[in-house]
Amino acid sequence: MVTDWTPQPSHSALLQRGAEARHRTPRRALAGLPTGVRDPLGVLAAQNRDRQQDLVPLRRERMSASPFAFFRGTAALMAADLADAPHSGILVASCGDAHVSNFGFYASPQRSLVFDLNDFDESAWAPWEWDVKRLVASIVIGGQASGRTDAVIDEAATAAVATYARGIARATARSPKDRYFSHFDVQATRGLLDKASQKAIRSSVKQAEKRTGERAVRRLTEADAGGRRVFLHQEPTTGPVESEILANVHELVEQYRATASPDVALLFEHYGVSDVARRVVGVGSVGTRCYLVLFQDGEDNTLLMQPKQASQSVLVEYGRMPQPDALQRLIDVHGEGARVVSMQRILQALSDPFLGHLRAPNGDYYVRQFHDMKGGVEVEELDDGPFVTYAQACAAVIARAHSQSVTASEVAGYVGGGRAVTAALLGWGRAYAELSRADYDAFLAS
Repeated sequence: MVTDWTPQPSHSALLQRGAEARHRTPRRALAGLPTGVRDPLGVLAAQNRDRQQDLVPLRRERMSASPFAFFRGTAALMAADLADAPHSGILVASCGDAHVSNFGFYASPQRSLVFDLNDFDESAWAPWEWDVKRLVASIVIGGQASGRTDAVIDEAATAAVATYARGIARATARSPKDRYFSHFDVQATRGLLDKASQKAIRSSVKQAEKRTGERAVRRLTEADAGGRRVFLHQEPTTGPVESEILANVHELVEQYRATASPDVALLFEHYGVSDVARRVVGVGSVGTRCYLVLFQDGEDNTLLMQPKQASQSVLVEYGRMPQPDALQRLIDVHGEGARVVSMQRILQALSDPFLGHLRAPNGDYYVRQFHDMKGGVEVEELDDGPFVTYAQACAAVIARAHSQSVTASEVAGYVGGGRAVTAALLGWGRAYAELSRADYDAFLAS
């Protein structure tokens, strides 16, 4: 018999602990904006210093496209603002960049489409409301960018926070194992939607199903006289790779295989590296190093993988959030790519089985499949009804992700029925949208 056994805290005890946290930070305090001196352009300039300098103008161009595009590229700025404002102090495994365009569809290992978070570059531990605040701000800013009325935007933001409150309460009432196995299957949930939302989902799913690695290979490569497939360089999005990376590519592939599961490592023995190209992706990510690696077997079957640079999470660098010892040790030994992979596996219900990581001469990387039926919902193109539905779906996903943390029941206790938190976060979202718009105007002027 184990002699030093200590019972884990009960659900009711954790709920009570969360309720008591309201004395430290009342829920109405979550509406507070940063109180310190802000330097938004300084934060963006600091990020640009560590990026590939020839791509910095492209990053500025993409962020200049609209207030929402600017917001997408300012996760670091928002983390700095959140660090200087009241927060609950209840930390959970967090996405770090949970705006409405970082949710979408992708293929599960069983090849069915699932809906979940799909960006984990900034993932780390942080107060639960930071993810929800980033979602709410994106609903407001995205709604304004697409010309929606204040009433529709308020409805979507309110519905999102209320959905999160219900979701975290229901999830934490279940066993940890049940929470772990829960996921959002696209086909199974279609019947719960109204006709307009079903139409929007069908369109998005159709696009996602086309975005396969094989299709990308056909569009991005060509076969040479010997049958070897090579990338077509299409600057600035696809271009040549530094000689240092090419010289070490086989060693780097072996590093990746050592971090993949044994079945995936064996799968890659069927393939050899055919070509490598630099790839530019995203809005906020432009300037970080990203590559495409093409693998080819003896029958012209291909695998297309994407190593992407992983830097310190903005939740740590700008949000100043301390991380659990276990995660910090993982980063110290294996790099920031290992952080991204481990956090993705925690937060996503079903993750890419090919996930892995490596450390290259020019930085840490995580590795994933490229275009594995990955697709998103174009928020600007949604009618008002589906826009509200989509906001709720994103909030439900965040609640499921946060429910994996041991502190999730504390979150549920702090949130309570949800009315106080909803009012606070709606007010905060509207105020932060104004702050972000002023930052955008200053960015354009600069």
